[in-house]
Amino acid sequence: MTYNRRKFVKLSGGLTGSLLLGNLTGMASLSCNTMAETTIADFGIQLYTLRDVLPKDPKDVLKQLASFGYKQIESYEGAQGMFWGMSHTDFKKYMDDLGMKIVSSHCDINKDFEKKAAEAAAIGMKYLVCPWIGPQQSLDEFKKFADVFNQKGEICKKNGIRFAYHNHDYSFKAMDGQLPQDVMMNGTDAGLVDFEMDIYWVVTGGQDPEAWCKKYKNRFRLCHVKDRSKTPGTDNGKNSVDLGTGAIDFAKVLKTAKQNGMEYFIVEQEAYPNGSQLDAAKVDAGYMKKLKI
Repeated sequence: MTYNRRKFVKLSGGLTGSLLLGNLTGMASLSCNTMAETTIADFGIQLYTLRDVLPKDPKDVLKQLASFGYKQIESYEGAQGMFWGMSHTDFKKYMDDLGMKIVSSHCDINKDFEKKAAEAAAIGMKYLVCPWIGPQQSLDEFKKFADVFNQKGEICKKNGIRFAYHNHDYSFKAMDGQLPQDVMMNGTDAGLVDFEMDIYWVVTGGQDPEAWCKKYKNRFRLCHVKDRSKTPGTDNGKNSVDLGTGAIDFAKVLKTAKQNGMEYFIVEQEAYPNGSQLDAAKVDAGYMKKLKI
């Protein structure tokens, strides 16, 4: 059988293009599948999860958290301070010895904030976080807090770290046709203020965390990975459950969050239906190790 040369070249070129396209499609598919298999290697825990046991023996609790697989710590300012009875440098040394890092801390932003920012920067922390302002009487009050956040952000920037605000559900309840969360995000300078998304409280507030990550790309840099009961009661303070046993699809939410600038994934749990606080922290670590986003 003989072939016309022109037809052969045209046919072979088409086959080559088809094969190339097929290979590229396969590579793209492989790439997507590979991305879908990504795990979060360095996840952290908010120490408030251990609020009843931590003050009794901070070093022992921190040692156990390291054994569970946590690589990062977000502290909070309890009676013993952000560094739990240790100096900031001694705390860092202990973290180093355990193979962990303190990346952030919730703190009282109205007391000794410049000192806190300087100490945080000195040991390589990334963030100081305002954990709570509470419901306000008007949107103007939230606007005032946005101004305060900008001021705190300036102090943090001067020290080479960042400032962030951690949400609860009250900022997702409409006032005068607006959401206070929008007011605060639009009223803060992105160069000075980031936000820590507590996913549990976003969901509790009736909102979609993925939509907020997309709407404010690169503004939510930290998140609290906290699950919510599938059968929640009226007391939202008691609807927190072990990761993987609740209603939030973290594989989906955290993938979208990461694609939109999320950098720190911090476990938090506030209620313990299946055991002690340390038991919950261990279960949550096991969930995070296996989670693929």
